[in-house]
Amino acid sequence: MRKTGTDPIFLRAALSSGKWGLSLFFCAALAQPYPARPVTFIVPFPPGGGTDISARTLAAKLGEKWKQSVIVENKSGAAGIIGADAAAKSPPDGYTLFMAAGAHTLAPSLHKSLPYDIVRDFQPVSLAALGTYLLVVHPSVPANSVKELIELAKSKPGGLSFASSGVGAPPHLAGVMFQKLAGVTLNHVPYRGDTPAIADMMAGHVQLGFMSIQPLIPQVKAGTLRALAITSGKRSAAMPELPTIAESGLPGYDIGTWWGLLAPAKTPLPIVDRLAAAMRKATAIPSVRERFAAGGIAAQSNLPDEFAAMIKSEVARYRELASSAGVQPE
Repeated sequence: MRKTGTDPIFLRAALSSGKWGLSLFFCAALAQPYPARPVTFIVPFPPGGGTDISARTLAAKLGEKWKQSVIVENKSGAAGIIGADAAAKSPPDGYTLFMAAGAHTLAPSLHKSLPYDIVRDFQPVSLAALGTYLLVVHPSVPANSVKELIELAKSKPGGLSFASSGVGAPPHLAGVMFQKLAGVTLNHVPYRGDTPAIADMMAGHVQLGFMSIQPLIPQVKAGTLRALAITSGKRSAAMPELPTIAESGLPGYDIGTWWGLLAPAKTPLPIVDRLAAAMRKATAIPSVRERFAAGGIAAQSNLPDEFAAMIKSEVARYRELASSAGVQPE
């Protein structure tokens, strides 16, 4: 691990930038223990969703380790774009970080232009967790399996609506792919995050939804929503009895998600390394792993370079999925 701002790799990076004033600022900052003041996690979705729960769980553990406050700031809107843009434009000093989600690698496939670039404008730190989505229906819907839901949708084209956490979010693509592979037509009702979408599904205003598993588990257990299947290629340890959509009659269907910590581009590498090491330790804490598992997700970390490669790969994968589903950037 790089210990100080005099690290040769750090100095080479600083010199190559040609910005001596900024380099001197970073060297002075790194002369202090990091973090020397509170750190902010920007969460681009409303409280209560999978991204928010993951961020708050890890923020609490990191705060304990650092003996500094780690503040979670929700900047929701536009399927995570508003929060991502704010994070990308934050000072690259390690004190404003971004809890990204799979939605941010899908966004380039759904928008012709974005105010930020998920690859160019961020320095990946580490994965935080891997997860999936659930296909759920309101109890009034007469379908107890994916097969029965498809038959119902075919009997009334356009008569069923599905909720997602926003236009451009992976659950939106999950719904698009479901329609394409099943040969059905559904009405899409987008929301600003999981929480309001779940509330409307529980009230029966929307018949079904593709949503993050984490905030849905309590509703499924209480019987206020009925889970039909898992969207990813493998069953979830949180609900092992639920089949995947692929094994329920739509082979090839596989959409999961992830959460991970990013820093603004040009954040000094010694800080990135310290953050990555802290994330590895935090995601290995038994209480964190248990908290995540209870919500249907798996704690997971990786190295900054590995995370960067994964993000590039996911952007390419979603472009291919969106194209095959007939989704055009708007």
